[in-house]
Amino acid sequence: MSGIALVRKPGPRIAEGIVTHLERAPVDPERAAVQHDAYVAALAAAGWRPVYAPRADDLPDAPFVEDALVVADRLAVLTRPGAEQRRPEVESVAEVVRDLGLRSVRIEPPATLDGGDVLQVGSTVYVGRSGRTDDEGIAQLAALLPERNVVPVDLRGVLHLKSAVTALPDGTLIGDPHHVDLPGLLVPEEEAGAHVVPLGGNRVLLAASAPKTGTLLERRGYIVTKVDISEFERLEGCVTCLSVLIAD
Repeated sequence: MSGIALVRKPGPRIAEGIVTHLERAPVDPERAAVQHDAYVAALAAAGWRPVYAPRADDLPDAPFVEDALVVADRLAVLTRPGAEQRRPEVESVAEVVRDLGLRSVRIEPPATLDGGDVLQVGSTVYVGRSGRTDDEGIAQLAALLPERNVVPVDLRGVLHLKSAVTALPDGTLIGDPHHVDLPGLLVPEEEAGAHVVPLGGNRVLLAASAPKTGTLLERRGYIVTKVDISEFERLEGCVTCLSVLIAD
């Protein structure tokens, strides 16, 4: 599998990003920029062509580009983030979507939906009912994806659904049962091990902070690429939220 990796460079104000479930810790903007470059390089090495959304240096959370967009096949759903200060991030992502030739639709007010709450696994779309995504947002997404089975999921103590659970290439859900009730969960060795980006075939991307989970996945036959995103993890970020992969 290959395609486009939509990403956005972090700006000098990234340390001001929203923190909800963690104690605020210092973030080094220069180190974050270096880590982001390495993250993008890992995607490119796996066959994904990086496309950058315009810089948004006045919007600290803008590099978490996943929250602004959900792509299902060739339909781009522009979200309406639950944090009001993040809503301006969407317009510049909409510009990129137009340039890529995707058909776009929007989540309409007063509904809220963050892309980090949307986990697509085959024909099923799990959507976290969170502090950022409400029932109306879930209902609108379901109406926009009539061919999919949209399943609301309650969360405990995490920002987004994909902070708690993601999916391996074979469809197996990997996540933390303390945060989410879903059947058949593969429980990772570390919290960050719940965050996996399928790169195509048997390749996956994982944070360097989850080495034991990396070993677990390698034993299951996966080729694991590890990236250090420690500066983003201080802001409740993970490997999933720094990109949107759009398959050819």
